[in-house]
Amino acid sequence: MDRMARTYDRSGGHPGELAALDPIRLLAVRDTPLSLDEVFAAVGDDAAGGTALFVGTVRDHDGGADVDGLGYSAHPTAEAELRRIAEKIAADFPVRALAAVHRVGELAIGDLAVVVAVSCPHRAEAFAACRRLIDDLKAEVPIWKHQKFTDGTEEWVGA
Repeated sequence: MDRMARTYDRSGGHPGELAALDPIRLLAVRDTPLSLDEVFAAVGDDAAGGTALFVGTVRDHDGGADVDGLGYSAHPTAEAELRRIAEKIAADFPVRALAAVHRVGELAIGDLAVVVAVSCPHRAEAFAACRRLIDDLKAEVPIWKHQKFTDGTEEWVGA
């Protein structure tokens, strides 16, 4: 479907009601700390009336067990898969701007593991697009979590 043929217009034809031609502003899988400011700045758009941002952090428990820390590993295709998902979200919603970054390497409790954000003309669209972006990222991008528990046991998640 041609993205420009879609009509999300609610205001009598204003171009700000449509998806941007190139809304994907930031995609990365990186081994350095993530920045909320970087992601939020990447999705800034004067035509966006709603921006939704999701932050995933390392928690101190999982499945009833205490977590000491964890590590994330990514397949070499992870960024390409992230782009595929971002393009699908941009095709299905009137996205003005989109950003997603995921951390790999060793992380401590409280560290940012993933940050995604989407801006759209209206809040409902931004919420829905952001929700689908994080859900699809977690389900489809080949990034695996290696949890280390305080009792000395370990677990791979998503592998």
